Amino acid sequence: MSVFLEYARRGRNAWWRYLLTLVLAFTLAIAAGLAVIALLDVLNLLPADFADQVQNPGRPVAFFTANGVIFAVIIAGLAIAARLVQAKRFADLLGAWSWRGFARGAAIWTAVLCLAALIDFAIAPQGFRLSADARTPSLIAIALPMLAVQTFAEEFLFRGYVTQGLLLATKRVWAAALISGLLFGALHIPNGGPQAASAAAFGVVMAFVAIRTGGIAFTWGLHLANNLFGAVVVVSGGDVFHNTPGLITQTTPHLMWWDAGVGVAALAAVAVLVARGIAAPRA
Repeated sequence: MSVFLEYARRGRNAWWRYLLTLVLAFTLAIAAGLAVIALLDVLNLLPADFADQVQNPGRPVAFFTANGVIFAVIIAGLAIAARLVQAKRFADLLGAWSWRGFARGAAIWTAVLCLAALIDFAIAPQGFRLSADARTPSLIAIALPMLAVQTFAEEFLFRGYVTQGLLLATKRVWAAALISGLLFGALHIPNGGPQAASAAAFGVVMAFVAIRTGGIAFTWGLHLANNLFGAVVVVSGGDVFHNTPGLITQTTPHLMWWDAGVGVAALAAVAVLVARGIAAPRA
C-alpha cells in the first residue's frame, strides 16, 4: 500500500479539512448544477417534461446526459475543493495511473459479466428477451461517454478521496476498504437490499484493489465495464437502468440474491488475484 499511501499523504490532511472539503465540494457541485439548469431555462432549451425525461431510462439521451452532467460537476467540485482546502492536486487523488491497468480491469470484469449472464440464461432462459429498437444506437452513443463520467466520479470520490483519507486515519488496508465500501453501499440502499449488498461488496473490493494497485485506474475500468454492460448489453428489469433499449433485457427477480452472491464471489476472486499480483501489478 506504500504507493497509495504516498499519494494520500500529499497536501494537508487534518481531519477537519476532509469534512470541509466535502462540504465545499458538494456546495460547488450543487451551485454549478443549478447554474446549468438556469442557463438552459433562460435559453428556452428545457422541455416541459424535463424532470420526467431525466428520470426515465427509456429516454436514453436525456437520462444519460443529465447523469453525466451531475457527476461532472461533482468531479469539478471535489477537485477544486481539495485544491483550495487541502492543497491536493487532481493527480494526487488519482494515484498511480496506468491505462493498461484500466484496460485490464475492464476486460476482466466484462468476461465475468458475460459468464454470469450465460449462467443466468441457463437457469432461466424464459427471463431473457431481445429488446433492441430504434433507440439503441443513440443509447450506445450516449451511454459510453456519460457512464465514463459517472463511474470516474464515483471512483474519484470513493476509491480516491475517501479511501485515501480512511487509510491515513486507520493505517489498516481492510479497515479502510471496509468503511469505504459500506459508505458506497449505503448510497445504494434506495435501489433495494440485493443491490445495496452488492454495492457494498463492490465498494470494499474496489477500495482494496485501489490501495493494492496504487490508484483508481484498474477500478475505473472495471466499474465502467460493469455499468456499461448493465445499461447496454444485458439490462436488468429490476435495475436502475430498467427500460433502457439495450440489446437484451433480463427479467429474473427470483435470481436477484443469486446474482448478488455470484457477484460477491467474482469480486472476491478479483481481490485474491490482485493481492497475488496476477490480475494487476501491486504498487
